[in-house]
Parts: sequence; structure tokens; C-alpha cells
Amino acid sequence: MQVQYKDFLLRDWQPTDRAAAAEIIRTVLAEYGLGWEPEGADRDVLAVEASYQAINGEFWVIEQHGKLVGTGAYYPILRGQNAVEIRKMYLLPEARGRGLGRFLLQALEATIATRHFEQIWIETASVLAEAVKLYETSGYQPATGVETERCDRVYLKVLQPRKEF
Repeated sequence: MQVQYKDFLLRDWQPTDRAAAAEIIRTVLAEYGLGWEPEGADRDVLAVEASYQAINGEFWVIEQHGKLVGTGAYYPILRGQNAVEIRKMYLLPEARGRGLGRFLLQALEATIATRHFEQIWIETASVLAEAVKLYETSGYQPATGVETERCDRVYLKVLQPRKEF
């Protein structure tokens, strides 16, 4: 996957992105007073091959002028019906406020829909107010069953079946 949005390039993660992607996530979590959990909730970023690629998921990075400024990912989960979870949607401060988060979410949703998944789940923390607002204005409904310790919200979006012609 490779797509341009303004002066940002969304592309597939490469092994050389591991340290920079992890640093983006660690930095944004710290900005909001949340802890980096390399042995817990964030171990997937350090093992993208096993956590995403090996199980039919995808992990994307976002570049601006050659520097990584964001991440976004999804993978299939057992929760719900034919479901995926969107994970690791993080943007550095300099990448915010230009519609990139909404564009990233829509790109993830479009890709997920082409793969015939029926549900998208997202877990987040209330302190990530911008993310909460994005999900709620993008058709995600509050749900129950938070599974990640640092999160206190879970959302669900049911995708409409695609008509085949």
C-alpha cells in the first residue's frame, strides 16, 4: 500500500521502520500521560511481522518529507463477527490538524472493507480526546469489553456488506 495525502505518504511498514514507529508511539503516549508497554500493549510494534503480517493484518507508517510522523494498523481478532481491530493510530503533533487522522482512518476502513471483514473494533483511552472525537464522528458506537489495561473505551463499527455486480 502506498498513497499520498497532501505532503504525507502512507505506506506499508518495512523492518527498517521498527525503531522510528516505536518511538512515535512512545512519544505520543507520553504526551498524554500514558505509559509505553513494550512487554504488554505495545509489543506488537516491536514484532510487526508476527503480530500483523503473519495473521493477515497490515501495519502502515506515514512519512512527511522522509521522516516518519505516524502509524496505523489493523489485524483480525476473535471478538465479534468476522472482525478486525484498528490499532496503533498515532500521529506526532506536527502531523495533526490537517485531516490526516480522518484520512488514515478512512483508508484503513476502505482496505478492511475490501477484505470482506464485517466489524471494526477500536480500543482507546478517554485522555486521547481527539481520537475519541474522531471515532465518534466516524460512525463508531460505544461498546463493552475493554481488553487493554490502559484503555477505558471500546468502539464498534459494523460495515455494510458490499454489493457484488
